[in-house]
Amino acid sequence: MRCNKRTGKAKKGNETTMNEQAKMLAGKLYTAQDPQLTADHQRALRLTRRYNMTAEDQQEERETLLQELLGSVGEDVVIMPPFRCDYGSQIEIGDHFFANYDCLFLDVCPITIGDHVMLGPRVCLYTAAHPLSAEVRDTGLEYGKPITIGNSVWIGGNVIVNPGVTIGNEVVIGAGTVVTHDLPDGVIAAGNPCRVLRPVTDKDRQFWQARQQEWQADGETD
Repeated sequence: MRCNKRTGKAKKGNETTMNEQAKMLAGKLYTAQDPQLTADHQRALRLTRRYNMTAEDQQEERETLLQELLGSVGEDVVIMPPFRCDYGSQIEIGDHFFANYDCLFLDVCPITIGDHVMLGPRVCLYTAAHPLSAEVRDTGLEYGKPITIGNSVWIGGNVIVNPGVTIGNEVVIGAGTVVTHDLPDGVIAAGNPCRVLRPVTDKDRQFWQARQQEWQADGETD
């Protein structure tokens, strides 16, 4: 039996089988007790432990560890320790990213994050899910759904994003929200469960651009 390392699929005669990692990434039922997945999880635990033990002046060491841990890392990525994830390899982060303390990413399926994204403390991104049937759930089988976050998104502290959610560009999510459904571009959302409150308007942009101009003017007079 030959296995394609990229897809995790193996051929046996005329049949095609999938290993547990391939099932996991495809959103199918899988067992996390698989030896390869267990090894991958242990790798993530070792790297996050090392990352969380770094000192505040070890930014280069942090960057190196993130590049080793995560599937893809852009420029100017800052994740404040402590940080935890399941595998790391399913996480892709764009440029100019900031995550505050104690964020948790359960990346059994891909977590894709765009550019200029900010996360408050204790933001949790959960791609992991479990069967509703107790009989199946009790066997230890589980599954996942990916999470996608667009560009220029601000997510407040203690927000939970559930499996399968896509968040559009230029979205603001209020603290303490549980996001259970997709959010379109350019909205302010909050509540539990999360709901769209209103769009981000030109009035909002003008107000904050004026505050920015004040800040610039104050700097020029110092």
